[in-house]
Amino acid sequence: MSLQHLKQRALSNTEVHAEYDLLENEFAFIDQLLSMRVQAGLTQEQLAKRMHTQKSNISRLERGNANPSWTTLLKYAHACGFELSLTPQKMSHDV
Repeated sequence: MSLQHLKQRALSNTEVHAEYDLLENEFAFIDQLLSMRVQAGLTQEQLAKRMHTQKSNISRLERGNANPSWTTLLKYAHACGFELSLTPQKMSHDV
């Protein structure tokens, strides 16, 4: 069974699909972090040195296994040569 087929099968379950949708923004943000580091041409080790932290902290952040502060996210972006901003968007569904 291919990964794509397994994903389609799992997403056919409405509960699984709802949870997947809730995490979609988190996964997209993690992808953006990775993209910044790659565009900067930095390894996790190099980025950690620029941020005065340990490589394991960068790894946790990029895996989504951390709950970083806004300050940490700014440090990450700045160390990669980027700025961060927040853009609020009205939710398309009722809460």
